[in-house]
Amino acid sequence: MNKECIKRRKNLMRMMAEDAIAILPAAAVKTRNSDVDHDYRQDSDFLYVTGFEEPEAVAVLIPGRSHGQYILFSRERDPEMETWHGRRAGQQGALERYDADDAFPISDIDEILPGLLEQRQRVFYTMGMNVEFDQRVLAWIKQLRDNSRSGTQAPHELISLDYFVHEMRLFKSPHEIKMMKTAAKASVSAHQRALQSCQPGRYEYQIEAELLYEFKKAGCATAYPSIVGGGANGCILHYTENNDVLQDGDLLLIDAGAEYQGYASDITRTFPVNGTFSAPQRALYDLVLEAQQAAIDAVQPGNHWDQPHLAAVKVLTKGMVKLGILKGRPAQLIKEGAYRKYYMHRTGHWLGLDVHDVGDYKIDKEWRIFEPGMVLTVEPGIYIPDRSRGVPKCYWNTGIRIEDDVRVTKTGNEVLTAALVKSAEDIEAFMATRVS
Repeated sequence: MNKECIKRRKNLMRMMAEDAIAILPAAAVKTRNSDVDHDYRQDSDFLYVTGFEEPEAVAVLIPGRSHGQYILFSRERDPEMETWHGRRAGQQGALERYDADDAFPISDIDEILPGLLEQRQRVFYTMGMNVEFDQRVLAWIKQLRDNSRSGTQAPHELISLDYFVHEMRLFKSPHEIKMMKTAAKASVSAHQRALQSCQPGRYEYQIEAELLYEFKKAGCATAYPSIVGGGANGCILHYTENNDVLQDGDLLLIDAGAEYQGYASDITRTFPVNGTFSAPQRALYDLVLEAQQAAIDAVQPGNHWDQPHLAAVKVLTKGMVKLGILKGRPAQLIKEGAYRKYYMHRTGHWLGLDVHDVGDYKIDKEWRIFEPGMVLTVEPGIYIPDRSRGVPKCYWNTGIRIEDDVRVTKTGNEVLTAALVKSAEDIEAFMATRVS
């Protein structure tokens, strides 16, 4: 990881030029309740540039600085605090383990950083992510401006750092792909466990527990709150209550992914609670699967971002007409957006350090062209709630989504989550091995 971060910092500083300075603060600690904090998750941009996972830290990049171009402000070593809350790297650790050129206690930042800003023309910093820290940055600049009669020169240009970092993050290195494959492997194991644990009468949260077990066993965290929705709950796109009983004859939609060393995976599978699809469920499932395959086939270098979505929409609309869910000519229904009543989201998103990862989807108002190294999800679905007017009753309360993680390669694509069963036949065969 350290070599990756060194390379990233060099690339970033090359884009900044030598009259600039970049400032990246770590994520703040979030209080859960009383004196209990949420599990700490480092800011993704900060993690990408530094690899440093402690809170109360600030990274500073100063191209061309003779005393070191990469400075890390962090907490000091403190035996008493480390007894209560865990080990700290301290300044020596920042130098030796995280390759900082210079390191200072975070408590000294107000004294040191204004001097580092002096004589720099441009400040690369992302405003709006941390309002409290925004005010500190502006105060440091104002302090220099107020002393201009003493010969102090303040920066005169503030540039959004995230534009540059996010463009870098969009293209995954071989090391990053390796991390994402590890996360995908853990997610596949978790979904397999869920498939084999599912039985009518169990609760959604019991299936969620099986997922979490596999994540933790593989040394992973959860990339996002798991969605475990049986029956009608599968029609709620961001359902996370996970507290209902699983009913015989219903489908179960699971959208869950592991995170490994900051890198996310994102898988959705939908399967019958009792292990066997009914005929209407199978018809809808096969349609969504066909749409997903069409979308995956459209993930090719040289194609643009919207092509997988258009491919999925075409298959879904045509299929819904055939099943009597929509009425009319598919081309006209697509033009009118009639499919959105039952398929209301996009077909995917970028994937990486964030589950909905950074990166522009359009450039100069045109859809982005796929290039090797990009990773995205492909996740079409159909959601037909209760009492859907004009829709055959056999399809009511049915939510189906199928999602995989896809990497763009030089010659096509690679499905990182391909090891998880997906066809209806394979799902039923896999679930038939369950032990009651």
